[in-house]
Amino acid sequence: MKSDNFSIYARLRSFRFAWNGIRIMLYREHNARVHLVATIAVALMAIVFGVTRQELLALLFAVGFVWMAELLNTCVEKLSDFISRDRHPEIGFIKDMAAGAVLVAAVTALATGAIVFIPKLMAG
Repeated sequence: MKSDNFSIYARLRSFRFAWNGIRIMLYREHNARVHLVATIAVALMAIVFGVTRQELLALLFAVGFVWMAELLNTCVEKLSDFISRDRHPEIGFIKDMAAGAVLVAAVTALATGAIVFIPKLMAG
């Protein structure tokens, strides 16, 4: 039976694996690089416009929501392709739903950004 003892080394190793997954996604997936550029743009705009803590929190959640959806969508895509490279209606449906989740997250993030930044742009 495996020991349940806490190990800092094991925790650090798990973080390394997680970061490696993000790094691989950024290297291999075009959409991840698009999200990275958008994330940097949002961060720069937040600094330039001096957003409030509440606005920053909303932006962080929106950006995190998009990244989480993109990571999960990429997992679904890769796992589906691993299961079968052949066109299969059910796998296509699953992939479309995962892509739809990214779209929902992106539209939500866009709306959040508009709510935060449009008044600042209009005032400036």
